[in-house]
Amino acid sequence: MPVKQPQATQPKLPSKPIIGWREWIAFPEFGIKAVKAKIDTGARTSCIHALHVKPFSRDGQDWVKFQVHPLQRDAKTTVDIEAELVEYRRVVSSTGHASLRPVVVTAIKIFDIQWSIELTLTSRDEMGFRMLLGREAVRGRFLIDPSKSFLGGRRKVKKKKPRRK
Repeated sequence: MPVKQPQATQPKLPSKPIIGWREWIAFPEFGIKAVKAKIDTGARTSCIHALHVKPFSRDGQDWVKFQVHPLQRDAKTTVDIEAELVEYRRVVSSTGHASLRPVVVTAIKIFDIQWSIELTLTSRDEMGFRMLLGREAVRGRFLIDPSKSFLGGRRKVKKKKPRRK
């Protein structure tokens, strides 16, 4: 009588939405419909390209005002934002450079899923993406397929046409 060999079984994956290695992310509280973000499981915290970051006080609370250029290669489209400052956090970049960054909490939206994340503010002028979505933001919410992009759909960026005189 032949010995029955056990069959290899694949572990059952939890049913979670799948996102690609880059996705369009909305910031409802900031009035931003779409920022192209790289999903970066190597980064613990999420960050966004922020300019003119200025801390201030409002009703005894620490706040920060800053600007965001949500569209890649577009320095004209600017969104002015004010958010409560959570803390300053020491972050080491992928190049090994450490910096102290302001941290805010805000809602983001991918597909029709909305939740709050911690977001550090930093200059990403030299980087390929305006935003990194770190592993803490996606933990327990999504499965990531690194061979896919924009599973939530591609956004058409409307370029302003020059007015004719």
